[in-house]
Amino acid sequence: MARKVVSRKAKAAEAEAAEKQATAKKRATKKRASTRKTKKKAAEDVRLKLYWGVFSQNLKRVAVFEFDQKKEAEKRATELSKGGKSPHFIQKVKEEIKLEGE
Repeated sequence: MARKVVSRKAKAAEAEAAEKQATAKKRATKKRASTRKTKKKAAEDVRLKLYWGVFSQNLKRVAVFEFDQKKEAEKRATELSKGGKSPHFIQKVKEEIKLEGE
């Protein structure tokens, strides 16, 4: 039996045609998926207030001071750290405040 001669050009053209069909199908599915839009919820206005917090080494909040009372917060932290106890430190704390109209 004689073998059938296969043309490389014909095989290449076949492969390109198959590839084009596959990409066309992918594009069609991508377009359908991208047309669906979801609405985002409107972000509520959240008001935050800044405080100084005195924390223990275990990250437990021991005391809270107004933001303009940093010196008092530092004094409290050094006071609690004296006597070989665990060290205390201060850190900014943001807390949500509720608006009066709600």
